[in-house]
Amino acid sequence: MSTEFDNNLSQAETMGIDESLLPKKPEQRTLGALNYMSLWLGDGVNLGNMTLGASLVVAGVATLNLVQTFAAAIIAIAIISVVFVLNDRLGYKTGIPYVVQLRMSFGVKGCVVSSLLRGIPALVWYGFQSWIGGTALNEIFKILSGGSFDNTYLCFAIMQVFLIGLSLYGFHAIKWVESIVSTVILLALLYVFILLVTQHSDIIATKWVNAEGSWGLPFFAFIMMFMGNYAAIFLSAADYSRELKAGISNGKRWGLYFCPILIAYGFVLCIGAMLASVTGISNPAKAIPVLVNNPSISIFISAFIVMGAVAVNMVANIVPPTYVITLLTKVNYKVAVTISGLLASCTCPWLLVQDSSAEGLGLFILIYSAFLGPIVAILLIEYYLLRKEDINIHLLYEKDGPFSGYNRYAIIAMLIGAGAAFLKVELAWIIGLLVGAIAYYAMMRSAGKDYQFIVGTVFEKK
Repeated sequence: MSTEFDNNLSQAETMGIDESLLPKKPEQRTLGALNYMSLWLGDGVNLGNMTLGASLVVAGVATLNLVQTFAAAIIAIAIISVVFVLNDRLGYKTGIPYVVQLRMSFGVKGCVVSSLLRGIPALVWYGFQSWIGGTALNEIFKILSGGSFDNTYLCFAIMQVFLIGLSLYGFHAIKWVESIVSTVILLALLYVFILLVTQHSDIIATKWVNAEGSWGLPFFAFIMMFMGNYAAIFLSAADYSRELKAGISNGKRWGLYFCPILIAYGFVLCIGAMLASVTGISNPAKAIPVLVNNPSISIFISAFIVMGAVAVNMVANIVPPTYVITLLTKVNYKVAVTISGLLASCTCPWLLVQDSSAEGLGLFILIYSAFLGPIVAILLIEYYLLRKEDINIHLLYEKDGPFSGYNRYAIIAMLIGAGAAFLKVELAWIIGLLVGAIAYYAMMRSAGKDYQFIVGTVFEKK
């Protein structure tokens, strides 16, 4: 068996599989190192991350001060990048997507559950980002109409229609959207940052920079929230690494994640915390026009908020549920993209962030990361410890092969990990990861010799 790329799948093996789920050939990979960094830079510069920064400010006072915030961010991003590189390796080497990678541990039928646990949070984030973008679009129309237009729900619908149309072009659209948008958005946010520092430094210093904060549970909980924010993305790392051109080492790929995420994530978290401190509003799309108080500049910045919402949805939130829908329903990519957009419209994203508080967003992240921590642990244990990076990719596409059915031990381990995570939801991701890993390894080790999912693992001939 070999994990080297091989796209010579027979018709029988690929029957019923949409072309988008087949391994990517080397010549089909369109993203170079700079494009890949731009992709993650654009993903980090988004209003969701800024809202996460705003969630630090509760009742006018920050729960973490400046030093604690950035210490938590650096620790989280370093760990995030390590998990990215570990989990993107199979997709990078073979070109398979995440929903096929899941079959390795959960089985052809069992991966339905784990796929949904990745796809559903992505749909919610999709709707949330579109809501933030719709809010900014509404601000533009409100200013241009002199206040006579004010309908965020209609603007949200416009955003969804536009995103569905753009996403029909797949990763080719992502490539050019990210390259253009990420740089321009950074410049727009730099203006907001300068405005905050030069005009409101005293308020920011009192409410955030010099706040007492905590190095205790709130500090570690925020690290978990940071990681939970990316948990759904690095879980499906194969969906992105399969688009990256070959020949990039593990260390260099770590840098392709760490550098842009640190720059973008750290910057927008900082702005989010400062905005909430100054304006008392947790929704950045509403807080920025209040801060700027200049119609022309507000239109300019709101336009880039809209572009940012488009960019992050294109990178992080459209592809995963689309692949899940393609896998479950057998419809083609374009139909699945459209279904994803319609489902995202039904997630009621306006409930996650109120003007006065973004705590709902933080709680949502912690809850879904309780399930995603165990899943990534199971995938890593399977690939590195049980299979020693050696798996026949052809077998993952066979309906009646050794990966058919479902691996009950993977599902049980996922539930055990999630159950343990909910005992301390503030630390959900790391608890779920550790408990899920231990439970899965122990159960696979104790599996009988006739259990189909130990075939090809180190336990096959124990």
